[in-house]
Amino acid sequence: MDNNEKVIDVFKLIDDNFSLNDLEKDTLMKILQDNSNLDRLSIIIKGIVDYKLDKDSLFAFVLYQLFKTKPDEAENILVNQNEEIKKMVEEFKTIKDINSLTVSEKTDDIRRLFIVMSNDMRVVIIKLLGIYYDISILKNPLSEEQKHFVKQVKEIHIPLSERLGLDKLKQNLYDNVVRLEYPHEYLNLKRTIEKEKIENEKQLQITKRKIQDILKDLNINGEIECRIKHVSSIFNKIHNKQLTLDQIYDILAMRVIVNSVEECYSIMGRIHGIYKPLIGRVKDYIANPKPNGYQSLHTTIIVENQHPMEIQIRTVEMHRDAEYGVYAHWLYKEKKDKKNDFDKRLTWFRQTIENAKSMSDVDFIETLKSDLYAGVIIAQTPKGKVLEFPEGSTVIDFAYAIHSEIGNTCVGAKINGKLKPITSKLHNGDIVEILTNNNSKGPSRDWLKFVKTQSARGKIKSFFKNELKDENIKLGKVMFNQSVQDKGLITTQILNEKYLTQILKRYNMEDMDELYAAIGSGSLTANQVVARFQTLYNSDFKQISKVDNVVHLKRNKDGVLIDGDSGMLVRFAGCCNPIEGDNIIGYISRGKGVAIHRTTCPNLKYLEKERLIDAQWQNKEDATFVANIKIIASKTDNNIAKFTNSITGIKMNIKGFDAKDSGDNFVSSLIIEVKNRNELESIINSIKNLKSVISVYRSEK
Repeated sequence: MDNNEKVIDVFKLIDDNFSLNDLEKDTLMKILQDNSNLDRLSIIIKGIVDYKLDKDSLFAFVLYQLFKTKPDEAENILVNQNEEIKKMVEEFKTIKDINSLTVSEKTDDIRRLFIVMSNDMRVVIIKLLGIYYDISILKNPLSEEQKHFVKQVKEIHIPLSERLGLDKLKQNLYDNVVRLEYPHEYLNLKRTIEKEKIENEKQLQITKRKIQDILKDLNINGEIECRIKHVSSIFNKIHNKQLTLDQIYDILAMRVIVNSVEECYSIMGRIHGIYKPLIGRVKDYIANPKPNGYQSLHTTIIVENQHPMEIQIRTVEMHRDAEYGVYAHWLYKEKKDKKNDFDKRLTWFRQTIENAKSMSDVDFIETLKSDLYAGVIIAQTPKGKVLEFPEGSTVIDFAYAIHSEIGNTCVGAKINGKLKPITSKLHNGDIVEILTNNNSKGPSRDWLKFVKTQSARGKIKSFFKNELKDENIKLGKVMFNQSVQDKGLITTQILNEKYLTQILKRYNMEDMDELYAAIGSGSLTANQVVARFQTLYNSDFKQISKVDNVVHLKRNKDGVLIDGDSGMLVRFAGCCNPIEGDNIIGYISRGKGVAIHRTTCPNLKYLEKERLIDAQWQNKEDATFVANIKIIASKTDNNIAKFTNSITGIKMNIKGFDAKDSGDNFVSSLIIEVKNRNELESIINSIKNLKSVISVYRSEK
């Protein structure tokens, strides 16, 4: 199929499912013709249709695709769209396409995914549809980057889809994970299922006719769906429960969708009258819903071919929730009772969003994986308020789930009327009364060893961050400024309002003090944040144009820098102190020869462009350079002499050293002699490994 045929197919899919005026049709056709990956676009648009997303979602998504190739054209189209579409396009921009991310950026992408989820679930569903396409086109053997992506889909996106109730999407993602991680087992299992497909489909039709007769006899209007279980679901049961294929009871399944709960129970009774149910396989998820809100009646019966078949019976509303998950409450948000139920079911996501910005990348991902994978238990307060927790949660988790202050002052609990310590684990059905003491000094850091929920962990860490907020801001500011200097920038240049607004939005923070506090507490690294500012700064400050002249750096026997053999005097600029290995540029000064700067030197912006020339390093004799290092270390040992000895014990040529007591930390300035940038970086890494060192930066002076 050529590109034009693909465009027509995608456009027809859109036109058949959305009411478009002539202008909208022309706009969409133009965007489709400009798209370079129509296969991906087609899969995602089909998902948009399947999940009944609206026309605004569709336009926002396709416009975002155009932004990646023709931003100016996309901007012109976006100007004429409504505010809803404009807002969604901005949300899409905050979550990059998975294939464009490095391993380190993927953590940021997941963090932003949860923040966007609180604004618009439609964007998240489309993001997950894109991930489904990205994994579906992968083939073995996989690169290391692709293996990391598959692992992330398994650990984050699949359980996230399950939490959202997006069962079909979850199964499609999982099928591809099994296909890529266990190719031989996947293929054998698929062949076995295909071999029995004709017999299974024949049996499904026999049972379907019998249930249709039951509906007719009961005068019930209902819909019957038949299916054969996904390969990944069968694979999962075989592996996790050590079963054989014959021991899996729901390879064949049928779903009966009716109008009322009463009809559900009536139909189940009649089915059991003609088919024998398996003992222990009758489950009532209507009276006792699953933790994600799923409701249905399940029964497994033995059918004519003597194989088991699972029957699910549910109402139209239950089916809608099962198919569209949490998003169903957006589709039908006009109902007030639905809004309340929706709010209840989003509790876990809101807790995740609340804590996402205050956790380090490692803590965030590990806690997220723990919360997504954990089984769920239900406990309640003495007044009957029901709360949901991952397995292994404790009294501390329960206390913080009620309120931060309750958690901070918790000293124990009564579980089912009996006194229990705060580290006691919760069990299904427990009635928990939290005991508090207003004179309590607050949580202990040891509590972090016992809590299971991300919410409790975040609130405990927030307590300590708030206690030390001023110190964290102060330390974070020092670390930020030193990182700025290390990159050859000036703080006042990068901290302009334009860049700051974008950075604060990216990290979901209110002001610069909050950002400093996050750096000071270790939630973010100074280098990570400054790199974001530098990217924005560099996009505005394009590389300065240079003339064709080139100065080659070499030392003569007297140690004077010359341009090859030309005799041109060359000196290093004191504002940025370049060393061999740095990217450099020369500036022809009046009467003082050529000054060599690092290409990142902020002072280049103020120099005359026509006087700039290329500069290159050449092999030199035993030349050395002076470099400046700043070190911040905690006063863990409370002994500045001991800290000084550990620094001077590292093999390096020290020209100057100064260590000062600065409140809770030691701040040191180190002047060393090095041969090149590699040697400097090796020394910095050695210092980083010393006990109590918080940060090490190369500084200008």
